[in-house]
Amino acid sequence: MKIYPTLNLQNGRVVSTAGMGESCLLTPWELAGRLIEEGATRLALVDVDAAMGRGNNRELIGQILQRCHARERKVCVQIAGGIRSSDQAQYFIDLGATWLVAGTILHKSPMVAEQLMARFQPFLTAAIDARAGKVHRSGWVDADGLTALDLALRAKAYGFKRLLFIDIPDQGSTEPDFQTARELGAATGLPMVMGGSITTPEHLEAVQNHPALKGALVDALLFQQEPRLLAFLQGACA
Repeated sequence: MKIYPTLNLQNGRVVSTAGMGESCLLTPWELAGRLIEEGATRLALVDVDAAMGRGNNRELIGQILQRCHARERKVCVQIAGGIRSSDQAQYFIDLGATWLVAGTILHKSPMVAEQLMARFQPFLTAAIDARAGKVHRSGWVDADGLTALDLALRAKAYGFKRLLFIDIPDQGSTEPDFQTARELGAATGLPMVMGGSITTPEHLEAVQNHPALKGALVDALLFQQEPRLLAFLQGACA
């Protein structure tokens, strides 16, 4: 199972997905470096500001990519948040990004999605951000009216070969929406990684019981709070 410690970047700091204003005392690279030393071979970087249309952390992400690329042990990095043009995609690929996540453009800019697919298909993953099976976009701000299944089928029609299902937790909910994950996997036949609501070792163990799920994104800050999560980091990047 592929585990992606996820650094959500806002105003140059790592923030918690549970509360966007809560930041980490470590710099983004200090946190990434610690996770790599603990055995992480994959990282996910999310530009929260770019996703919400309120600036970006592009230079910071570029610096982290360069440092990961310079390490002796290979570290694969996925980039998400505000990738809405070929120039942005090329920038991250040139710096060594392994995967790029396309989300909002699937809703707002079908033509851009097709252009990205034509140039960067091997790098691209389609993101489906949903709460209770209903799609949200632009940093989880806007409800779209689509179901997660609608968007997954649209992504497959565009030619995406991988899905990222971000399960936005309902307030007070502690259990991941594995039912929607099963439906997406059964309908598309595409490999999928799940995040958002995956927060405990028990959740990661449950992910392994779902054939369509090939991995999980876990908020990087949780690895400091729950040491048992560190045991899931082992495994070469592929």
